[in-house]
Amino acid sequence: MFLLQVTDTPATLDSMLTAPGPSTAPIEDLSLLDLLIKGGWVMIPIAILAFLGLVIFIERYLTIKKASRYDSNLMIQVKQNIMSGRLEAALALCRNSNGPLGAMLQKGLTRIGRPIKDIEGAIENVGKLEVSKLEKNINILGIIAGIAPMLGFVGTIIGVITIFHEVSIKGVIEIGTVSGGLYTKMITSASGLIIGIIAYVGYHILNMMVDRLILRMETDAIEFIDLLDEPGS
Repeated sequence: MFLLQVTDTPATLDSMLTAPGPSTAPIEDLSLLDLLIKGGWVMIPIAILAFLGLVIFIERYLTIKKASRYDSNLMIQVKQNIMSGRLEAALALCRNSNGPLGAMLQKGLTRIGRPIKDIEGAIENVGKLEVSKLEKNINILGIIAGIAPMLGFVGTIIGVITIFHEVSIKGVIEIGTVSGGLYTKMITSASGLIIGIIAYVGYHILNMMVDRLILRMETDAIEFIDLLDEPGS
């Protein structure tokens, strides 16, 4: 009996060594798109807000940047033409400038001969109109900055409801039971906050650009009024 045990031992060891080990399931790699899809239907309005905010920011940024291109020679040339009595040449310069300052100066030039208060009021009205054109749709970014986190919170509530629904059906709390709801909860919350923060930053960047341009326009308008109000002008 002892000899049988001794002779069987090498065979037993060989079988143990060659026997396959415990199988390990491959780990699923999630792409960013797959991860976002797990956020559920709430990700659709969040994605729409993200696209809308990006389009508005790029369009307004380029528009304001173009309007902010300052022609330092415009005021000098307009002043020289006014002092020389060449109003038509000054008007042509303002028309060709294609900027808010040119529009303001053009309106002021067409009012030359009237009281200074009338000229100043006309320039101010044109300035307000040009600023309103620059600020078009910027407030939508502020709305997106407020709505996106709220949608993320809605996704959080839906995720929690999903978790409790699955637990009530299966009667047991397992990682597989709560994982779906947790995906919805965390992904929508993170996406809503990220989109809201980006929209908030973009909103204030555009507003700062507009404020700088308004300050420059006001400075040039004051210089133009002072030019017309000079003795002998």
